[in-house]
Amino acid sequence: MLSHNLKIALPTTDELPCSDDTPVDNEDQNFLPNVLLFLLSAIWAERMDWFFGVDMALYHTTGVNPKVPVVPDGFLSVGVERKKGGKSRKSYAVWEENEVVPILTLEMVSQTPGGEYDDKLAIYTKLGVLYYVIYNPEYWRRDQHQPLEVYKLVDGNYRLQIGEPYWMPEVGLGIGRYQGMIGGISQELLSWYDNTGNRYLTSDEQVQLERNRAEQERNRAEQERTRAEIERTRAEHLAQYLRSLGIDPNNLPSDS
Repeated sequence: MLSHNLKIALPTTDELPCSDDTPVDNEDQNFLPNVLLFLLSAIWAERMDWFFGVDMALYHTTGVNPKVPVVPDGFLSVGVERKKGGKSRKSYAVWEENEVVPILTLEMVSQTPGGEYDDKLAIYTKLGVLYYVIYNPEYWRRDQHQPLEVYKLVDGNYRLQIGEPYWMPEVGLGIGRYQGMIGGISQELLSWYDNTGNRYLTSDEQVQLERNRAEQERNRAEQERTRAEIERTRAEHLAQYLRSLGIDPNNLPSDS
């Protein structure tokens, strides 16, 4: 635990770099975490107690130097302001967030291994991140791991969890993969899930779902109009037939 004097001496996020300036080596490293961010902005639209960072420097005091950050591809903190002081964060410093560490970090394995299974795992263990998610769709055989792995910190060590989508009760979300369409392109995507295993839909999917429902309602209404027209035509033909027999269809004898 830092002393009061040491806390005062820590730099502010205004004085620290917002990232490590290391470029990503594929577009999904930035794209997929942003998909999760935008989806969460819809799921938790009414909540103001969370923050999801994408490729943002995470500063902490559990390493050798508080000025040296770890930069997850994505991370989620719960119990902090959506907008710190009403403004966007430049970076995330644990000592400026009432010592709230992320509850989840996401790392995406790229062509060049970045220590996701060892160095970063050790960093997040020491930092106390409850869930560590590693997404490795292209190189999982090379690394002898699964494409998506969720680790949970239990008694100071990460344990690989079983099941997908995997429900995280402490977060109130599940995480998993699905094959979806983004911008007209089909690809594997990450998504949040509810506690029954149902995937939260993107805004585009929700719009399409409403369109499909409206189209179904129009089709049902048209079917009803068609059935009514068929019945009216049948009734007219029957009336004409009865008249041809000299029977008034409006004055038929009753059964009694």
